[in-house]
Amino acid sequence: MKDAHFIDAAQPVSAHIPDETVFVLVGTSHPGNVGAAARAIKNMGFGHLRLVTPRFADVLTQTETVAFASGAQDVLQAAQTQPDLSAAVADCGLVVALSARVRDFGPPLHTPDWLPELALRSAQQGRRVAFVFGSERFGLSNADVYRCDALLSIPANPTYTSLNLAQAVQVIAWEWRKALGVHAVQAAQTEVAAATAGEVDGLLSHVEQALLALEVLDPQAPRKLLPRLQRLTSRAALSREEVQILRGVCAAILRKVPQR
Repeated sequence: MKDAHFIDAAQPVSAHIPDETVFVLVGTSHPGNVGAAARAIKNMGFGHLRLVTPRFADVLTQTETVAFASGAQDVLQAAQTQPDLSAAVADCGLVVALSARVRDFGPPLHTPDWLPELALRSAQQGRRVAFVFGSERFGLSNADVYRCDALLSIPANPTYTSLNLAQAVQVIAWEWRKALGVHAVQAAQTEVAAATAGEVDGLLSHVEQALLALEVLDPQAPRKLLPRLQRLTSRAALSREEVQILRGVCAAILRKVPQR
């Protein structure tokens, strides 16, 4: 009865929530957390769960996972397992990491109060949103955080800030549901198509090749040039056409200056 009451209480926020948001779990150790995360996102009207290098290759079908999913087996059956974060979010346009720790030259840090702004931006720009959660013990690596467009932190007791993974997924799924229900805007039809994370990754790889050819980038001492370029592309909210233009520039550079 408690579970039924909780679900009913959530319904008035919005009867129809777009089911495009992706929830990504990186390096998950405990099958129960995977099942509970599947249940959490289904409770809030979402269904896209992706795992990156989980501890157990068969985690989606383990008995504990299915038991904790408690009716969200369809989410588990549709879930994907990917070899790295870039592959997991390749079709997404706005990637948000869950972490309380700010990294040098990393993405900006926000609290859930920012989510309505994100919902509006994603609707206006036609960009699919992904929320990325780290492992139970170590959280997200710096490399994975640099791959994201923003950091999101759940305010908690400053002397005990660690949340269970599935609980964190539940909180963000609930806050995101509210943000979509109150602030979602029907995106105007436009000929401008937003670039996906995978397309921006391709551009950044092309830019890196061009910078190496020009000897602007020293592979022995890259400093923070590439993370800064990642932040620049995130702020620019590039369209697919703009990505193709910039890749054309990189291709022209590489034709004139062979890569060393």
